[in-house]
Amino acid sequence: MNLPEAFLKRMRSLPDYEAFVKSYELPPARGVRVNTLKMSAEEFAARCPFPLGGVVPWERNGFYTEESKLGRYLMHAQGLFYSQEPSAMCAVPLLDVKKGERVLDLCAAPGGKGTQIAAKLGGEGLLVLNEKMPDRAKVLARNAERLGIRNAVVLNEEPSRLESRFASCFDKILADAPCSGEGMFKKEEGAAEEWSEENVAMCAARQRLILESAARMLRAGGTLVYSTCTFSEAEDEGQIAAFLRDHPEFSLEAEEKLYPHRVRGEGHYAAKLVKKDGEMGDFRRENGFAGKRETALYRAVERDFYHGEKERLFLFGREMWSLPEGCFSLDGLKVLRAGIPLATLQKDRFEPHHGFAMAEPLSSFLRVVEADEEEAQRYLRGESLSREGENGWCAVSYGGFALGVGKSVNGTVKNHLPKGLRTVLKNS
Repeated sequence: MNLPEAFLKRMRSLPDYEAFVKSYELPPARGVRVNTLKMSAEEFAARCPFPLGGVVPWERNGFYTEESKLGRYLMHAQGLFYSQEPSAMCAVPLLDVKKGERVLDLCAAPGGKGTQIAAKLGGEGLLVLNEKMPDRAKVLARNAERLGIRNAVVLNEEPSRLESRFASCFDKILADAPCSGEGMFKKEEGAAEEWSEENVAMCAARQRLILESAARMLRAGGTLVYSTCTFSEAEDEGQIAAFLRDHPEFSLEAEEKLYPHRVRGEGHYAAKLVKKDGEMGDFRRENGFAGKRETALYRAVERDFYHGEKERLFLFGREMWSLPEGCFSLDGLKVLRAGIPLATLQKDRFEPHHGFAMAEPLSSFLRVVEADEEEAQRYLRGESLSREGENGWCAVSYGGFALGVGKSVNGTVKNHLPKGLRTVLKNS
C-alpha cells in the first residue's frame, strides 16, 4: 500500500515497526459475529454456507472468515450474523453488559458494536443506539431491524443534545468515536489518501466533546468504554489521559491496543473507565400511547397474524410500535425506531411490518410459509410464491428463520417485503 509518509514517520516509534509495515501486504482481516438473539454460535458454525477460520479470541461469538461478499447470503438477510472486522469486536466485552441494564451506544452507526451489545442484553433492559448523521442513522435502524432487536431505541441526535435529557441515566455507555481511521486503510478504499495530521487533530478535538457528553450521561458506578479504529496517541492514550486529568471521578480499569501485526485484525483501541461517584438520574417517561381507534385497527390485523397481544402500543406517524419496557419519553427527540415496529397504517387499515416478522420467533405467528432455497431467493427478489393454505397474513421463512411478511390469498403468497430490501442473494 502507498501509506502516508507522515503516518509512517510517527509509527516508526514502534519497536516492531518493520513487522507493522509488512502487515499491509496481507489481505484485510474479515469476520462475522453470530446474532445470538436468533441462534447460537454452535448452530451457526454447523449451518454456515461459507468457510469459517476459527473463533475471534476476544469475542466467543465471532468467527474469522475469508469470504468478502457476506451480504449476499440468505443468512445475512435473515439477520443471523453481522459482518464485523475482528479487532472491532474487542470494545464491547470490556463494557461487561448485564441483562436488564440501560446501555447507550453514543456513535452507533452502522451498528456493529450496538448489535453486539444487544446480543449481550438478550432482549432485557434498554438499549439506545444514537447516530448524529441522518443517512448513517438510517443504516443503523435497518441493521437493528434485520437482527430483530426488540429493546432498542434508535436516535439521530448530536451527543451534546442528549446530555441534559439523559443526565446520569445510563449504567453503561460505549463511545466508539469517529476517528482518523488508521485501522481502516486496507478495508476502505481511499482511507489512506484522505488521512492527514490535520484530520487527526480535528478528530481528537471532536472526541473530547463526545467523551464529555458520555461522562455526563453515565450514572455513578457506571462503565464507559471509549474506542477508536486508529493508532494515533492523540486520539487514543493521550485522549484518555487528558480526560482522566479533568475527571477525577473516573478511573481507568483496562486499556487495549490491537495492532495488525500482533493480532489477526486491522487494529483497534479501547479503554474501560469507571465512574466512581456522581449522581443517579432517571428517565422522563410521559409517552402518550396509541388512541382507541388506532389500537382497534391494529388489533384487527394482529388477531390475523400473531398469537397474543403486544403491549405499550405507540403510534409514530403511520407506524405502530411496541415500545421497550421502561422506555423514556420520545417527545422532542429525532427517533427512527423504538422497540418493535408492528404495523403500518394504510388508509383505514394496518398491515404487518417487516420488522415484526424479524423480531419474533416463528412460533409466535398464526401462519408460517416455509420456503425452500429457490423460493427464498424468489421472495427476496420481490416475487410471489405459490402455496395452498388458509388465507391471511403470514410470516415467510427459510430454514426455520423469518425472511419477512406475506399475505396468502387463494393459493398465492403475495410478497410484502419492502422494496428497498429486495435483492438477489445466494446461499451456497
